[in-house]
Amino acid sequence: MRLNKFLSDAGVCSRREADRQIEAGAVYVNKAVAVLGTQVSENDEVVYNGKVVQNGQRKVVIALFKPVGIECTSSPEVKDNVVDFVNYPTRLFPVGRLDKNSEGLLLMTNDGELSNGILKARNFHEKEYVVTVNKSISRAFISKMSSGVAILDTVTRPCEVTQVDERTFRIILTQGLNRQIRRMCETLGYEVVNLRRIRVLNITLGALRKGEWRELDANEIDTLREIVQGKLK
Repeated sequence: MRLNKFLSDAGVCSRREADRQIEAGAVYVNKAVAVLGTQVSENDEVVYNGKVVQNGQRKVVIALFKPVGIECTSSPEVKDNVVDFVNYPTRLFPVGRLDKNSEGLLLMTNDGELSNGILKARNFHEKEYVVTVNKSISRAFISKMSSGVAILDTVTRPCEVTQVDERTFRIILTQGLNRQIRRMCETLGYEVVNLRRIRVLNITLGALRKGEWRELDANEIDTLREIVQGKLK
């Protein structure tokens, strides 16, 4: 396979970043400086920025439309766990959580480095939700949700909130406190009736139906890696 794909599959970097590092002379194949378009096999020794790259299991990222009732855990002891629900041939684990009573986009992967990068709170990575509550939304509610709500001994970060209809709003969070949206609404006297996550960073729910999943394509994964590595905003 092409060297840039080898490095991406190994979870080292995106294909675009691999090409940049190859052009910079930072990648060696069998002790020779690599060039763009170099082909490698499992028997070749690849060194990236001074470290030998071990490319064992292919790195996979999938987007799942998680239904209500599925638990975001890899523990086989938990009934209706998401790993068994997806039943992917390679063992994947969920990237973060989406509580049992919520639905929508959940990323799953076997790439621990990418997962950790997505979840790092200090990176302020965006997650977008559509939320329906039990009564009419007021301007004061939108204003307070946007500016920060006191929950869990802290105040939530300011965020973007827009009203969709009488009882529905969109919210973009850059943090992931436990049951954050539900707690924010409860504090303001509202109860969440339906909560659906529709985006994580550059990945959207798109045309997926409840319970369906798809593998991310190479360009989507490249962009994810570059966001996580701070090369894209």
